[in-house]
Amino acid sequence: MGKANQNEDYLFKKVYDDVLDRIERKEWKEHEKLPSVRQLASEMNVHRLTVLKAYQLLKQHDKVYVKDKSGYFVQSIVTKYIECLDQDNPIVSAYVKKNHLSEIHQPSVSYHFSQALIDPNLLPNHYFSNYVKEVFDLYPKVLATYSTVQGDLELRETLTQYFINHYKTHLSADELLITSGSQQAIHLIAQAFIKPRDVVLFERPSYSAAIDIFKAQGAQIVTVDIHPEGYDLEQVEYYIKKYKPRLFYLNPTFHNPTGYTISVEQRKRLVELAEHYRFLIIEDDAYHDIYFDQAPPPPIYTFDSVGTVIYIRSFCKYISPGLRIATVICPSSLIKSLLTEKSLADNGSPLLNQKIFLHYFSSLRLQQHLEKIRIALQIRKEIMEEELAVTGWRWNSPKGGLNLWVQLPDDLPTELLLSRSIEQSISFVPGQVCDPLKQLSSWIRLSYSYANEKQLREGVKKLVTVAQSLSK
Repeated sequence: MGKANQNEDYLFKKVYDDVLDRIERKEWKEHEKLPSVRQLASEMNVHRLTVLKAYQLLKQHDKVYVKDKSGYFVQSIVTKYIECLDQDNPIVSAYVKKNHLSEIHQPSVSYHFSQALIDPNLLPNHYFSNYVKEVFDLYPKVLATYSTVQGDLELRETLTQYFINHYKTHLSADELLITSGSQQAIHLIAQAFIKPRDVVLFERPSYSAAIDIFKAQGAQIVTVDIHPEGYDLEQVEYYIKKYKPRLFYLNPTFHNPTGYTISVEQRKRLVELAEHYRFLIIEDDAYHDIYFDQAPPPPIYTFDSVGTVIYIRSFCKYISPGLRIATVICPSSLIKSLLTEKSLADNGSPLLNQKIFLHYFSSLRLQQHLEKIRIALQIRKEIMEEELAVTGWRWNSPKGGLNLWVQLPDDLPTELLLSRSIEQSISFVPGQVCDPLKQLSSWIRLSYSYANEKQLREGVKKLVTVAQSLSK
């Protein structure tokens, strides 16, 4: 009996290893149907149950998947990036953490259309390398001490004056918190103000990392569709009355991923709703200065007079992403909770980064840099749109930001397109990753900011060719 079991285990392992080897050697390609259980059992001269057991274990290990009444198919490497966890239970969500966007960025490719970052060659790298030496001369002990938890006072005072000058608002440096990037700011807010089963309103689609952060905190997400003209505010108010949300996370200026910008009228009305129904607005503003024709409307927080808006402003995408500097404007009644979370996270962002950012932010060089980068990004956006014009795909041309939100034909499977594109060294973000409901399967986000002009033309042509081959 023992020998029989050993022989059975040997055969099972042999089948498993043989199938896995053929998959890894691309003998069977992604989404290709595997031989039936009966066929492979006959081919390998083993019992059908041995093959079935091997297939089931391969399925558990995400190497194959099953289609009802069709058999077993080779799993796509991309499927694991975009498959959705069971998020219906907020308690489960609070323990199972996921960062879908980070996983999309993992494959090494030549044409990065998934990265909403600016081409490093457009950033003031040489200027910074000389500039850092000056910072050390000004602050010789900068590496020998910590920043305060709230952030360097000199930087907070400079940013406070910037916001007062630009938006004519009353503001104190005590209402500012410096964070290590906007994503940390979102995380701190979720930690401070959300507990499992709290309702959070979200735009649909939305910033993928924010979706994952709030779901990881156990929030119950209710979605509000965003359109080129903004929100259906009657729908928003209906959801507010029905679900009584703790907060509304939104990205109203050159929205990620769609590029839409919300009107002044809608911004004012949102503040009125927040005041009346007593919920927080979390305004994430990462692209405010990246506009092409004219500056966008003032941030929502500038219409807030009673402390219902927490405003996150990131500058580093177009200065130096490596500095990881963002600022949070938070009502004085709430900022203590954020300071507690910040102290637990890292006890304060690196002082050197803050001082480098401060002196570049205060320079005339920054305004010249911004003007050049807007022109360069507008050219790149237009190149991407020119190359996509042959496809018949649909999108609204954004007036700022870093992304195109593109709708594919219904018969072009996004997951398969991404899988084939990665084989051709091209990446993009599937719409499902940006959808709290994981349903926007015919949309993709293409970032035109990271690739240079030559790479854009080459990469988009390759992407179109891949899509055309799938359509055929």
